[in-house]
This record gives sequence, C-alpha cells and structure tokens, in this order.
Amino acid sequence: MGRTSAIGQRGKHGTMPLYEHVFLARQDLAQAQVDALAETATSIVEANQGKVTKVENWGLRSLAYKIAKNRKAHYVMLNIDAPAGVVAELERQTQINEDVIRYMTVKVEALEAEASVMMRKSDRDRERRGGRDGDRPDRGDRGDRGPRRERDAEGGF
Repeated sequence: MGRTSAIGQRGKHGTMPLYEHVFLARQDLAQAQVDALAETATSIVEANQGKVTKVENWGLRSLAYKIAKNRKAHYVMLNIDAPAGVVAELERQTQINEDVIRYMTVKVEALEAEASVMMRKSDRDRERRGGRDGDRPDRGDRGDRGPRRERDAEGGF
C-alpha cells in the first residue's frame, strides 16, 4: 500500500514523516526572544499530534546577502516527527510572524541523533582555537621571546 496522502495517516513503516525545519530570526532579537520563537514552533507541532525530537540553536550568523535590511540572523533548527498537515500549519504560522525572515522545511528519511553538521563545525572551530574564544593557542614551535628591550631617552632602541 505504501504512503498515503491523507493528513495524519502513517506511512508504510508505521511512523510519521520526518522533517527538519530551519528558520532565521531577525538579528535585533534577544536570545530569549529567539528561544520563545522555537518554543512557539514546538507548541504548534505538539498541539497537532506531532513531536519535536530536537531543537538546535546555531546562534547569530552572517548572511550571504542582506534580507529585509538584516546582515545577520539567528538560526534555529527543529527535528520534527509529525504528519504533513502539522508542517503546513507550522509554515503558515511561521510565515505570518514578523520576527522570522526566512524558513525552510525539508522532509528527511531519518533524523540525526547526534549534533548536526553546523554544531559539529562550531565545536571543531572551538577546538582549533584551543577552547579559548578570542585567544590564540600556544604555538609550541616558537621559543620564548625573551625580555623586551628598554627604550632610551630619545625614543630609539
């Protein structure tokens, strides 16, 4: 029989379709407001017999081009296990929200259990910096510079 197109019916494996929903929120929003947007999306899905299995906040990132006068946006991804009608309602609600500048929902075969590629990339970058944001890691291949020379009274060396 396979999958049917009726809303709310399950596929051939007895599970609902799986989706990844990513939205971009305006750059001038506080992190608490972005979290509230994610919570609103989660409540829409759960109110319609769906389930959000994971929410990832990718943070404030630069955009490739300006969108509605925004150079940056807060990225949030939701993994959703829900019927197609739920996704239609989620996209409808997202579309009318003024704080969301872009969104995209993709149907996937399986949801990733571990961190997404975006989260692994930021972890890898953090490791490369030595775990310290803004500081450079010890080079190890360079010796000690030694004491600094004092300037003489005329300003020269």
